[in-house]
Amino acid sequence: MKEETHPVFQSIHQRYREKSAQSREQHQRALNRLPGGDTRGATHFSPYPLYMQRGRGCTLTDLDGNHYLDLLNNYSSLVHGHAHPRVMESARQELERGTVFGAPSEMQILHAEHLCDRVSSLDQLRYCNSGTEATLFALRAARAFTGRDRVIKIDGGYHGTHDHAEVSVHATTDLEQMHQSRLNTRGVPRSVLSEIDVVPFNSLDAVKQRLKRNHEQTAALIVEPILGAGGVVPAAEGYLQGLRELTQRYGVLLIFDEVLSFRMHQGGMQDLVGVRPDLTAFGKIIGGGLAVGAFGGNQQIMKIFAPDQPQYIFHSGTFNGNHLTMAAGLMTMELYDTDEIERLNRMGDKMRKGIDEAFRSRSIQGQATGVGSVIGIHWTEDEIVNAGDVVLAQERSGQLTKLLHLELINRGIFSSSRGLLILSTPMGETEIEQLLTAFGESLDTLQPFVRDCHPQLNSL
Repeated sequence: MKEETHPVFQSIHQRYREKSAQSREQHQRALNRLPGGDTRGATHFSPYPLYMQRGRGCTLTDLDGNHYLDLLNNYSSLVHGHAHPRVMESARQELERGTVFGAPSEMQILHAEHLCDRVSSLDQLRYCNSGTEATLFALRAARAFTGRDRVIKIDGGYHGTHDHAEVSVHATTDLEQMHQSRLNTRGVPRSVLSEIDVVPFNSLDAVKQRLKRNHEQTAALIVEPILGAGGVVPAAEGYLQGLRELTQRYGVLLIFDEVLSFRMHQGGMQDLVGVRPDLTAFGKIIGGGLAVGAFGGNQQIMKIFAPDQPQYIFHSGTFNGNHLTMAAGLMTMELYDTDEIERLNRMGDKMRKGIDEAFRSRSIQGQATGVGSVIGIHWTEDEIVNAGDVVLAQERSGQLTKLLHLELINRGIFSSSRGLLILSTPMGETEIEQLLTAFGESLDTLQPFVRDCHPQLNSL
């Protein structure tokens, strides 16, 4: 039976349409002026996305008045959930002074001091407005500092949407293309492929072979300490430490993209695993829910951005380090202390265990991956080591990830359509149980679909 004609598929979609009539109406309206109906590709899903009108704590409310437990949190940027009163008050106080000045402010210094004190590898940093910008300028700094052009990146690694990041973002199971440089989107010049070497996540041997061959032309290796968009895949024991040793041996800079992983520890994943990268890119939680990016590290590298230096890298932006974002971000980080981080990470561990048990108790092959407060869901019991493993599971499971996403929405859980769940500090045991109950009930609903369309996923 075709997936789209299966009664379970039809029922899930019908219930979604029935509860979200206002979102459907607004989506049709948006299509007239916004290609695809929005300006964020990540928020799109079929048959149409939900339109939200309010967020408070860990709850979202859509245009139809439906309430949802928010397990997306704007793709991890809202570590304290929505409208945290102290974060809002910090931004409100700054707003009363004005919006943006075209001049530096003390709040930028305070934010920078806090972040540098928090992350041991940060001597100096600069601000921008997104993780995309942060990785772009980190790579530019590496190329300028070393005088080399090539970069090593991870297959399935996501570093934003600038040209050099749009290479091999989506992994493949094609043996001829696997771990090769591939353009991820139209409009990127093919010439970038000659400057990017792609290696699989968690493979030190692949990195070693690339560096042996090309280290004299290689400026940097960029890596997410947790493979985020590629499937929330943790780094294997010793992997990140091995990258540090290899890059130092061959005189190549190591760049950590901690836009997602910074939430796992006071000093980010790098301090948790004891690795000191040369440069780090930040975003998301350091802005307190407002647009932000930052990059920084070794002072000898970062001074290349100082305007009083000869042949400096010009870096500017209308809203870089604006005092509203700095105020909200500083308060967010001050509130996100060790106790809160550890509590949130423990809840993440409990959620992963609960999801694994839900799969096992229904004899359905599936698992949860991740670290701390970020969880990925996969329809397989095979070990997941890299993005290729994630893609293979997706190809074998057809529409299951998308159907689970819609069914969770039908049961009051808002998450990512790619099987991503992210916690926030307003959550406690009650919210974890709410998710696990909804997850188990969703698997019950999907069981006939699994039996008829994907019998290979039945463990009986």
